[in-house]
Amino acid sequence: MTVDVLSGKSKFDEIINSGNVIFVDFWATWCGPCRMISPVFDKLSEQHKNNPDVHFYKVDIDAEMEIAEEVGVRAVPTFMAFKDGNKIGSFVSAEPKGLQALISQHAGAAKPSAY
Repeated sequence: MTVDVLSGKSKFDEIINSGNVIFVDFWATWCGPCRMISPVFDKLSEQHKNNPDVHFYKVDIDAEMEIAEEVGVRAVPTFMAFKDGNKIGSFVSAEPKGLQALISQHAGAAKPSAY
């Protein structure tokens, strides 16, 4: 599974309202901890590659300020989980175990599938 770059408020709204569980990495190019945790987010996305109901995205907060403001990003890196347009979880840190816990907890909220 790849981690897709999410651009545009309307696309963001469409994706988080898709009925799938959506994990978003809110990051910035100038953020050292963001660059440090990014490979962990990528690896965790690979662990869910066979689940079509779980998707992973990145949002550059400087390029997509409207999205970051709407969801209340106050620090980076911030990771959020969405389902049916609602935020179902978040984690603010570059600590891998906390990120893994967020994903493990909420990936189970995906629709049952044959993966």
